[in-house]
Amino acid sequence: MFDRRKFILGGAAGALSLGFAPRMAFAQAATNKRFVFIIQRGAADGLSTLAPIGDPAFAGIRAALAEDFAGSAAHKIDPMFALHPSLGGLAKFYQSKQALFAHAIASPYRDRSHFDGQNVLESGGNRAYARKDGWMNRMLGLLPSESARAIAVAATVPMALRGEREVASYAPSNLPDASDDVLQRVAMLYQGDAQLHGIWEQATATRLLAGDLAADNGRNAAATGALAARLMLPDNGARIAMIETGGWDTHAGQRARIGAQLRGLDAMVGALQTGLGDAWGETMVLVATEFGRTVAVNGTGGTDHGTGASAMLVGGAVKGGRILSDWPGLGQAALYEGRDLKPTLGLDAFISSAVTAHYGLDPARAMTALFPDSPKARAIEGLA
Repeated sequence: MFDRRKFILGGAAGALSLGFAPRMAFAQAATNKRFVFIIQRGAADGLSTLAPIGDPAFAGIRAALAEDFAGSAAHKIDPMFALHPSLGGLAKFYQSKQALFAHAIASPYRDRSHFDGQNVLESGGNRAYARKDGWMNRMLGLLPSESARAIAVAATVPMALRGEREVASYAPSNLPDASDDVLQRVAMLYQGDAQLHGIWEQATATRLLAGDLAADNGRNAAATGALAARLMLPDNGARIAMIETGGWDTHAGQRARIGAQLRGLDAMVGALQTGLGDAWGETMVLVATEFGRTVAVNGTGGTDHGTGASAMLVGGAVKGGRILSDWPGLGQAALYEGRDLKPTLGLDAFISSAVTAHYGLDPARAMTALFPDSPKARAIEGLA
């Protein structure tokens, strides 16, 4: 008999599509620790990312989507779970104890609207639009205040970074680069302006750090990861980053699309590690989505908006090689509203516990600041 309450803590065995479209946002704070939040906009399918191959209902209910996990190409990380074949890099991180996965996880939101779900995830509220600032902006207030500046490498600042802490923006342009003469003339023009001079200096410094990779405009996942690393590596660089990725709304033809999406994610995290070098040892990367997808496959080979999802922490500062899941099971009676993976772990507690462990914060204070509507959520120990 399958035990739906089985608690799994660690394994017993111990082509990017254009839809990925990553964008980045950065924050500076007086610490050598790096923190990156990669948001998967569109509701990434956790059952295709980290498949519960040990669940007796998995193969039948997932139909063609289960075929990716039937052979040796999938990365089996314990008797219960296997990573998608496109996640070879993340499988190596897991084997080296630098990746931790959480499954059957969700924010407090339950109504399956992308915009509302993303707002709850980024604002840290318990319902859509209840809060006007984001949990990452509030997180800055918990860190040393010196040089706590933020920059968004995107046309707009993501909700998670909006709030009292000022956040600048940086969006690479497709237009030809301005000549050095033009840049020098603008600098001279702003020299006597107390406000514009400082803004121009910051923009120029960011442009120099970004270098040639900025021309990629975020369309290539590996280049975006490398660009993020380049902006975070210097002593005066960013310490907190947010990368937005899209294309996870796989209503049709999911099998090919999810493979491409996950290859992009794998390449992005790998480029972050390579680019950060020794600083990777003090880095934590959070990957999360607004909600999961339906357990059953629809008539067009895709899945629809669901509830329970998966999340992950990756980095040299992560105590990895573990899977956190109070697995509910995929049998019909175990599904949320008869269709979705039932969430048994709170994403707010997971994020707050990760931030607490990474920065050595007081757990109660961190939860109250980041997720004020969930102050009594149970903390998760030992994430970093």
